[in-house]
Amino acid sequence: MRSLPLIIALLLPGVAAAQEATCGGNFSAFVSGLKDEAVAMGHDAATVDAFLSGVRLDQRVMERDRGQGIFQTPFIDFSRKLISQDRLDRGRGLAERWDEVFTRIESDYGIARGVLLAFWAFETDYGTFQGDFNTLNALVTLAHDCRRPEIFRPQIFAALELYERGDFDPSRTTGAWAGEIGQVQMLPKDILENGMDGDGDGHVLLKTSAPDALVSGAKMLASLGWRYGEPWLQEVVLPANLDWSLTGLETTMTVAEWERLGVAAREGALDDGRLEASILLPQGRGGPAFMAYPNFRVYFEWNQSFVYVTTAAYFATRLEGAPVYDAGNPNPGLSGDQMKRLQTALAGRGYDVGAIDGILGAGTRAAVRDMQAQLGLPADGWPTQDLLNRL
Repeated sequence: MRSLPLIIALLLPGVAAAQEATCGGNFSAFVSGLKDEAVAMGHDAATVDAFLSGVRLDQRVMERDRGQGIFQTPFIDFSRKLISQDRLDRGRGLAERWDEVFTRIESDYGIARGVLLAFWAFETDYGTFQGDFNTLNALVTLAHDCRRPEIFRPQIFAALELYERGDFDPSRTTGAWAGEIGQVQMLPKDILENGMDGDGDGHVLLKTSAPDALVSGAKMLASLGWRYGEPWLQEVVLPANLDWSLTGLETTMTVAEWERLGVAAREGALDDGRLEASILLPQGRGGPAFMAYPNFRVYFEWNQSFVYVTTAAYFATRLEGAPVYDAGNPNPGLSGDQMKRLQTALAGRGYDVGAIDGILGAGTRAAVRDMQAQLGLPADGWPTQDLLNRL
């Protein structure tokens, strides 16, 4: 499912040239530059030549990179598309099948099995489709493109190191269009840093071994800051008189402070009152409401799409036994073109909304919330036609 690159700690330490490397231009010259840089880093010239000998530009990768319209879909629609009874049933079945592995992960890393099951489901449909793009071609294509070369160029050299270890085949290793490999889709640098032999066979095989993939994914989440044994997301019920400007990831208070404002768990009880948390309204005050704990923020180290992250975190709670969320009756949102108009208007007023892409990301939500407060509207961060008209 992955339509957005894993945005994680991607830069090779100590290789300043990778941050300033050229991009674009003649592709052959670009590849020659990669070879020179690899040799300068200490790699054997003949090995580098063999590694890059058949690399080519993949136009399909460019098309996929520029066609991520799915992330314009609102949370309710997006989550209903991705979460089915079949996926729930298969996830619970796999939790039983690999119970020993998940139990070990829960003990070693404090990560609930639902969290990894949700990633496994969304990334590769539990390993059934891991992508058919040549990984090296994908990485070099995206590094050659000048949109995010600082992300992908270091991954080429990480793949080269895997090749030197015998764990990467330039002509046969395949995966997602953005260069991720295996059942939970990890980039080469993450495999180097977090790859684990989960089944004890002496190898790290993320494409064919579910235990290897799951334990490696757990180690990566831990390295990204996952807090042992803590929750990540919980559906809540909000009082009608809540100050909506307090919602959003920009504001954190303790669970106890939220409770004093009238926030309650929809089912069961809220977690430790000392934990910091934010109130998340994916589609404004009329839609579902969640309490986002510190671990929820780790999801953004895995993927930066708000709608993907929220859906993955929610699905993890479903796999852990939570009920279907109360969809409520949210105010109709904006179309992609309307969202672009809104982003343009907000940017013109000095707000940092990132790219004008029609996607309601964190920057746009924060700007909407601030603008709503200035205009005397409920500041819930959900853009409406009324707000667009006023702007």
